[in-house]
Amino acid sequence: MSDPVVFMGVAGCGKSTVAAAVAQALGLRLVEGDDFHSASNRRKMSQGIALTDEDRDAWLTTLSQELRNSPRPMVLTCSALKRKYRDRLRQAAPGLRFVFLELSQQAAQARVSARSAHFFSADLVHSQFAALESPVGEAHVLCVDATKQLGALTPQVIEWLETSHA
Repeated sequence: MSDPVVFMGVAGCGKSTVAAAVAQALGLRLVEGDDFHSASNRRKMSQGIALTDEDRDAWLTTLSQELRNSPRPMVLTCSALKRKYRDRLRQAAPGLRFVFLELSQQAAQARVSARSAHFFSADLVHSQFAALESPVGEAHVLCVDATKQLGALTPQVIEWLETSHA
């Protein structure tokens, strides 16, 4: 694999879990996008306040720099809910690919509500779906069923990464 990949989707879709499994299997660096949110963004999300495009601007700039400055392919988790967010990341890394972990709002709500140690409020799941602009049909995007078991998703993603070229 020669190009970086972003695991994207709404909160609770399994970005971190699937990305970590793929990164480990391929020996790639994993960058957890949530780690780069500002304290004010984290505070807003924990209080159930949806982030605006302005709130996400510095975060996307930082993630773009991570992509641009990586000496080798990497795996990044980022919600990348809107096309313009994905396009910003693409500008930073030509050849960038996306794995879209798709699931229903009901399933996302259940997963986020069950999490105990995460700053993201379950009250925000609806806002994630309101903001989501599906990447289905965009170039270099693999859409997967986020309700599948990790043991099925990991090889599916790896096969796509190894056989598709941006």
